[in-house]
Amino acid sequence: MSNEAKAPKARKLVIALDGPAASGKGTLARKLAQAFDLAHLDTGALYRAVAAIVLRAGINETDEDAVVLAVGQIGATKIEENELRSTAVGRVASVVAAMPKVRAALLDYQRNFAASPPDDKEGAVLDGRDIGTVVCPAADVKFFVTASVEERARRRHAELQSRGERITYEAVLAELRDRDARDCNRAQAPLRQAEDAVLLDTTELDIETAFRQAVDIIARRKGLGVSASPARP
Repeated sequence: MSNEAKAPKARKLVIALDGPAASGKGTLARKLAQAFDLAHLDTGALYRAVAAIVLRAGINETDEDAVVLAVGQIGATKIEENELRSTAVGRVASVVAAMPKVRAALLDYQRNFAASPPDDKEGAVLDGRDIGTVVCPAADVKFFVTASVEERARRRHAELQSRGERITYEAVLAELRDRDARDCNRAQAPLRQAEDAVLLDTTELDIETAFRQAVDIIARRKGLGVSASPARP
């Protein structure tokens, strides 16, 4: 039997997850979307796609107007998952995500996704840096998913190694610290916990435990009457 919770559809249910890189919010968002039969949007992937296009084209990553033009190429450009998750793309994504014109160009897309989810879904799960604060401030349930930077670096280092990328733990740790500083201190939509978001610290949690906690919170708040099944031994 699957350990994934299954829930009846909830009309226009929008779940927002924010948090720093490698906190586990992306994996958690995908599992929640499956559990509640909702559409899922990894908004960070949108910025990573822009970054990948910028790198491919040799665009100056600090040229905001040139980067905005790259936004229009997202749907027409095939980008493999490994490229999206590379260290170089992650670094540039953090740079371009701080640009007001880039954020404005992608904001409507994200809001439309939440308001009118694809595939006739009855709601959506969005994860990113500013979902609960800017993109969907009226989301039904909000989470701020975090973990210590050391634990996040350990996870990201293991992920990169599994894909064959040669990089040291120390380099990953330094990059995450730099990225956290950029994300939290940017003038446009900085990373922060929404006042009504539930803090979920995954430093000591595996993904199944975090998932069960999140499902129980959503079920209680929305009165859906479901909870996650226990993880298999």
